[in-house]
Amino acid sequence: MSNLGAAWLQANDTQPYQLSRKQGWDAFVNSIPRTELEVLSRAQMDRLSEEELADYNEARIVWHANPPTVKTPQLARAYQVIDEVMASSRRDGSKLRGSVVIDAQPGLGKTTIATRYARDFHLRTYRRHGPLTEQGHQRLPVAFVPLSAGTTLKGLNEKILEFFGHPATGRATRTDLTRLVVDCVTSCETKLIVIDDLHFVDFRHRNGVEVSNHLKGLANELPATFIYIGVNLADKQFFDEGLIGEQAVYSQTSRRATRCPVAPFQINTDASMRAWLELLTTMERHLKLADARPGMLVDHSKEIFRRTQGYIASLTTLIDRVSYRAITSGAETITKEIIDDVVIDNAAELSQPSE
Repeated sequence: MSNLGAAWLQANDTQPYQLSRKQGWDAFVNSIPRTELEVLSRAQMDRLSEEELADYNEARIVWHANPPTVKTPQLARAYQVIDEVMASSRRDGSKLRGSVVIDAQPGLGKTTIATRYARDFHLRTYRRHGPLTEQGHQRLPVAFVPLSAGTTLKGLNEKILEFFGHPATGRATRTDLTRLVVDCVTSCETKLIVIDDLHFVDFRHRNGVEVSNHLKGLANELPATFIYIGVNLADKQFFDEGLIGEQAVYSQTSRRATRCPVAPFQINTDASMRAWLELLTTMERHLKLADARPGMLVDHSKEIFRRTQGYIASLTTLIDRVSYRAITSGAETITKEIIDDVVIDNAAELSQPSE
């Protein structure tokens, strides 16, 4: 590999963050933006060796696969809701805090919203208070806990302890696990706990009711604010704690939790169309193609909306794949033919209306 090729790959290598462990979360929080790639002209690419061209193209593929987080209206609105709920984190320890529930369909950036907010919160906390607590413990302002199918009360505790890297995970009793969770969160002065994929819990089942009650208990005992992320949590009776009928009014979760919905983009009004065009314009600027031009996405805004239905995950997938096709086909720009030809996620493919 040439020195030039090595530099391209080193600057744009994929980062294998494991957010469910404190080491991975710390690496994510402290990561720096990728080195900006110089866009080579066709003449410059023609002068590269075969290996150099392959390395340059690989660096561009990695670059396109990792677009920046755009401050969309949805993200700005979610941040506003979370900020207002997080104001309760200033309460004294004897007072209850609220929680945020990011509840929406798949593919709308729920986890991205939560992790980017939590990263900013982590950095602000370190700036103000430093990396160590007064007792000399490692300060961990944020804990990120993704759940899996069939999560039980014990499994939830184990997931939290795995984030902190506690050695007793997997061999302590259920009671001990709860005590250890409280000890880790308080010792590390964790102030924000993000629970992802909460829809894996069935709140109408006994195990789900136990998890719901345990989360309420942790919220009562811990000086931390919870952000819950899931799909159709209202329909899964998370807010009602599995209660039905008149009993649902006794649910504490519904009074303590603030639902933060996230909607797909729309283009049926002037304001919503402007927001869609602004997003595509930002995405255009990120692309590293020899024949890139202003408007190569915006000019096809309605077609891109038809293909993605305004879902951010489908949009990023589409742009990633049309960029890959532009590189590997030699087109070096985005055309309607490429947009129409690439295959993206199944939901978008099945949902797109006919032209």
